[in-house]
Amino acid sequence: MTRPTRPDVDELPIGRRVARWRVRRRMTQQMLADRLGKSKSWVDKVERGVRSLDRYSTVQEIAEVLRLDPAVLLDPRRPLPTVAVGLDGVDAVRAALARYHQPPARTVSPAEVQRHIAHAWLSYQHAHYTQLLRALPSLLDAAHASPGPLVSAYRITASVLVKLGEADLGWLAADRAVAAAVGDPVRAGTATIAVAQALRALGRDRLALTAAVAAIGTAADDAVRGTLFLQAALAAAGCGDGRRADDLIGHASVLADRCTGDDDPHHTAFGPVAVLLARFLTAQRLGDTAEAVYHHEKALGREDWRRLPVEYRAAHLVDAARAYLDAGDLAAAGRTLIDADTSRPPRSATAPPRVPSSPRSPAAARRPPTWPASPPPSASPADRQGGQSLRSWRAMTIRCTWLVPS
Repeated sequence: MTRPTRPDVDELPIGRRVARWRVRRRMTQQMLADRLGKSKSWVDKVERGVRSLDRYSTVQEIAEVLRLDPAVLLDPRRPLPTVAVGLDGVDAVRAALARYHQPPARTVSPAEVQRHIAHAWLSYQHAHYTQLLRALPSLLDAAHASPGPLVSAYRITASVLVKLGEADLGWLAADRAVAAAVGDPVRAGTATIAVAQALRALGRDRLALTAAVAAIGTAADDAVRGTLFLQAALAAAGCGDGRRADDLIGHASVLADRCTGDDDPHHTAFGPVAVLLARFLTAQRLGDTAEAVYHHEKALGREDWRRLPVEYRAAHLVDAARAYLDAGDLAAAGRTLIDADTSRPPRSATAPPRVPSSPRSPAAARRPPTWPASPPPSASPADRQGGQSLRSWRAMTIRCTWLVPS
């Protein structure tokens, strides 16, 4: 009796190949559908072969979301590309994280590292992820000289990776930040914020709750402690514990009332409006759509709403659009997505500052810079990662509003 053999990869239909790569990218069908602007049912039918992919443009869109060369889906006999899979720069960041024990190729002054870390935070807050991914490997290599910049470099790396759907790699970077912050309670607290964010993105809410609560008692800075309270509250909501989530947000609210200035040295964006947004997320997570919409609209009415980083506002508006959809208010969902899509500033707003440098020799002038300059006009798949879902959700919601009588 012969044993049935598994079908060769070459013989798999394209829908099955899409499913394989989706699983390898740790995406659910809903995640892939959201990024394509399609329904979960559409993705399911494609993967089962019920719906055919007969347009190259559609295959190309799927390949971009899965970070593949379209030929990998169309012709599996082609060798797996090493460049196409890393189009967004994640592989380069992974390689940089793997060589943390090696000395940097060249010594960079602490002042220069701090300048580039400040620019990296600005780029992240304005959702310029391609620019960041190109900079992060060099930044990680250079930051190993001192623990302060290293913690910040790991935190930025973790935040970007979580944003781009690489939460497992983001957790590694966040854990490295905690290790680098040993002996500094405030920096350790900021690093634990990144750990909690990565764990929540991985669906490990109980671990995120434990980590955040453990760090609250040692962080002396009000903004850092308040943000840890909020991360713990979101994790508690993820565990279905609404009462504990409300209690943790109450503690954060007391600390937020003390944070009245505009300074944000630890890049937490903590304040009264952040507390309202956390109330929105916990209500949404617990299924109370009306409560979530209430806190969203209350947050938008505050003066400090516009002072939040662009990335923070845009991400919240996408979540708010989903809440409006759940509430059946399609017109409000469409308007909210348009606001999210138009909130991103022009790329020149995050151009790195000019730093005076000493005269260089002609050979040095021809040498490629260690730090990347401004990104090229054509954005790569990673740069579109943040905006793609906004455009897809906006288009889908606007199409839905046509069905609503005025």
